[in-house]
Amino acid sequence: MTGLELLVLVLVLVLVLAAARIVRAISPFIVNAVVGLLVLYLAQALFGFAVAVTPVTIAIVAVGGVPGSLLVLALSFFGVGFVP
Repeated sequence: MTGLELLVLVLVLVLVLAAARIVRAISPFIVNAVVGLLVLYLAQALFGFAVAVTPVTIAIVAVGGVPGSLLVLALSFFGVGFVP
């Protein structure tokens, strides 16, 4: 192996490790967002609640999870925000 090949190998290894660390840090937010959006969908399908899904809604649900989605549902129900 030449010096350039070793340098490329080390750079790829560093990028893979950095990507793994980023994914590990973001994965709880992804899970919260999916579960929260599932709660919003079930509330719409079962109870007829209508919520405008915007980037702000997704951010609140991603950070708050199920309690965040319940907050969004309550605000939408009372007409304070997230009304379609």
